[in-house]
Amino acid sequence: MSRTCTIAELAREFGVTTRTIRFYEDRGLITPLREGQRRVYRSRDRVRLRLIMRGKRLGFSLEEIREMIDIYDTDRSEVAQLLLVLDRIAQRRANLVERQHDIATMLGELDELEGHCASLLREKEVGTSRPVRASG
Repeated sequence: MSRTCTIAELAREFGVTTRTIRFYEDRGLITPLREGQRRVYRSRDRVRLRLIMRGKRLGFSLEEIREMIDIYDTDRSEVAQLLLVLDRIAQRRANLVERQHDIATMLGELDELEGHCASLLREKEVGTSRPVRASG
């Protein structure tokens, strides 16, 4: 791809709508050059969009993504950025592990309730000497 591209080309490359790209632009995450009314996206914008998409896929908020991306502009050594990203990864992982535990607990409770309901249904079937069908 050329050094610069249009919003349509960028949208096509990343499989997003032009509206999505304008949204990120409105939030200051991407800052294309302007040629009159036309937006011109540079390789920097492409990299930032790639990082935004990855951050969203991993469940980071736009504010967290902004913080991780913007720190590069103040520390070109990338040390501060890498430390921040590692911290955010640890926080995200802890959150996901907690949610995983909560889901496992809920699944266990659903299994227990399902077993109880199935047992009650079997008792009803024996009491009426004909199968009782659950709706749904």
